[in-house]
Amino acid sequence: MSLTRRDFARKSAITGAGVALAGSVGALATAPNALAATDTDGTEARSAHGDHHHGVGYGPLIADPDGILALPAGFAYEIVTYSGRTKLESGEFTPSNHDGTSTFDGPRGATLLVNNHELKGPRANWEYPVPLTEGLVYDPAAAGGCTVVEVRRGHVAEWVGIAGTSTNCAGGNTPWGTWLTCEETEDKAGQNGMTRDHGYVFEVDPADRRANRDPKPVKALGRYAHEAVVVDPRHGHLYLTEDAAGPNGLFYRWTPPEGFRHGRGRLRTLADDAGVLQAFKCFDSGGKFVDDLSRATKTGTVYGVDWVDVPDRDARTVSTRKQFTDGQITRARKLEGMWWGDGGVYVVSSFARAESPVQHDGQVWFYDPRRRTLTLKVLFGVNPDPSADGAFDGPDNITVSPYGGLVIAEDGEGVQHLFGATESGRTYPIARNEMNMGTAEEPEYSEFTGVTFSPDGRTLFANIQTPGIMLAITGPWKRQKRG
Repeated sequence: MSLTRRDFARKSAITGAGVALAGSVGALATAPNALAATDTDGTEARSAHGDHHHGVGYGPLIADPDGILALPAGFAYEIVTYSGRTKLESGEFTPSNHDGTSTFDGPRGATLLVNNHELKGPRANWEYPVPLTEGLVYDPAAAGGCTVVEVRRGHVAEWVGIAGTSTNCAGGNTPWGTWLTCEETEDKAGQNGMTRDHGYVFEVDPADRRANRDPKPVKALGRYAHEAVVVDPRHGHLYLTEDAAGPNGLFYRWTPPEGFRHGRGRLRTLADDAGVLQAFKCFDSGGKFVDDLSRATKTGTVYGVDWVDVPDRDARTVSTRKQFTDGQITRARKLEGMWWGDGGVYVVSSFARAESPVQHDGQVWFYDPRRRTLTLKVLFGVNPDPSADGAFDGPDNITVSPYGGLVIAEDGEGVQHLFGATESGRTYPIARNEMNMGTAEEPEYSEFTGVTFSPDGRTLFANIQTPGIMLAITGPWKRQKRG
């Protein structure tokens, strides 16, 4: 049933401020530029061991003598995989350009991770592409794919989960224990060296290697520059983001066909046109259509959401986002990471510039499927000096923390961090990338990707995308106050 603009406006008039707070219990509400105010006061009292910070966060970051990762006192990291250094079971080097990642319970106490490798275009363009393992290849011309990493009591093993895909950016885990890897490209066969069409979602099973043989794209989810995907465990909908510009990308919902039951390997059995793929359309409490999410300039902003059918989900002649005229759907720049939590979907828009109505350095939204509302939880004002340590910008991959609030991977300008945001919007640093790929005069740091906690919540895994390093971070994690 459609939630019309009139319905949303009527509810707003009846309930007043109540609608403005819909879905905002535990809201991550932060005013523009307030994210620069982090809790890093080094004068906070510490325990005799020097590893406890009393307040929001964990205290200031301490420089790493090895020049890889700065962490708070009491925290440590281990390198799990390193492109060009560590090797797969088959003997090839770990592929490069680590991106979206998730963890799963493995056998005999092991932790399994599926790690995307965001490698676009022909294999010849990359020194360490994903190896073309027999039976696991979709397009032999493509460089990307996923690897599966098993960590058990200090031992690490890695193997190919899928190969021959392109630009595997983010993705998402499923309630049934698999990984959905997303191709952030629209290359078709004959373009950019490809021999098959790309821009799809594939399912990878970390626990069953046989299930990954003969990869098949889930065409029912559409062909476009996919970024991330989450599954509504109650209703079975899949929500997907599109990282695209010219015009800006869309937020999608896929509704399964009647009688369909999710489970391991079930998505690959779907017909190409199964279910309904739709794009979102937002309107404010006055019933006015919202053309772009950048219009929201205050946290706590709530939009009603309706869904509009995508005419040609396989984009045979026209990209899905270009199949709509102005006024039919809502757009946003750099729709990136997502995570299911608190009964809904946390969605990131990394930044907006001149292509958008209003500029910002990042937004985090929460979509409540029951209320069909989208609430702005975190807003990053434009960072005036990205080279200075302290302020955060460019949120990308995101996860809900078992210790409260969110953990966000930064993909902005200048210094790059992993940082937390409490339920009230207070932010704090967790890690800083210290691998300078530039020069002392013009430093350059790669983005963080694939932030995710182990199933037991004790280890935070994250990647430095270039050169391609997976890190395991441990320390005195604690429940974060609202701030």
